[in-house]
Amino acid sequence: MNMKVNYPFGLLAVSAAVLFLSSCMTRKDISYFQDLTDSTSVHKITRSFEAVIQAGDILSIHVSSLSREASSFFNVTGETTDEQVANTYLVNTAGEIELPLVGTISVAGLTTRMAKQHIRSKLEKYLTDPTVNLRIRNFKITLLGEVSNPGVYTVPNEKITLIEALGLAGDLSIYGKRVDVLVVREENGERKFFKVDLRSKELFESEIYYLHSNDIVYVEPGKGKIASADEVYKILPIVLSGLSTIALLLRIGGTY
Repeated sequence: MNMKVNYPFGLLAVSAAVLFLSSCMTRKDISYFQDLTDSTSVHKITRSFEAVIQAGDILSIHVSSLSREASSFFNVTGETTDEQVANTYLVNTAGEIELPLVGTISVAGLTTRMAKQHIRSKLEKYLTDPTVNLRIRNFKITLLGEVSNPGVYTVPNEKITLIEALGLAGDLSIYGKRVDVLVVREENGERKFFKVDLRSKELFESEIYYLHSNDIVYVEPGKGKIASADEVYKILPIVLSGLSTIALLLRIGGTY
């Protein structure tokens, strides 16, 4: 008699069964916007968002006017300093950039729209009908915890909502805690902590519905994952011991 036992497969199957049976998640734990009861509901949008420039931002600035030759003085074509490379400017700790010919310009605290207007007013001394194209190149957010793809994400259009950010990271895992999602924000020399309940429509009116550059979003594991882990650690030694015993008996039986 010659019997073969697929031990790893058996262990994998039993472990998977343990994980499945020990996780008790309900619809109330994982559904979004549970207080939207009407099939059709209209809510007025009361919040809007414009990115605000802050120290440490990297700005892409391109200047144009009726005279291409005159505009070229303000468009860097090669490396000059660490703070100014090919039309790219680092906002220093004082919230300023150094523009050729114009000199020091304070931009921190301004939206990109306001900064364009401010720089344009400075350029009118040198150019006829100048146009300024300005963007924040390092607008980024960080997503951590129980999301499918945690990481740092660059946002090219300088605007993203918390919902869009979670979608970008592949949504929360089944174990992600929808209550008390944490957003960490640094601005004006302060670090602020916000918590939001994804199960409520109040999220849309929250201060953190629109994320700011460098925001950190953390989704903590819910009780389902913690309970599953605890149960696995309790049951797994018993399962392993039982499988070892079965394998031993089958080997002994195969010798007869």
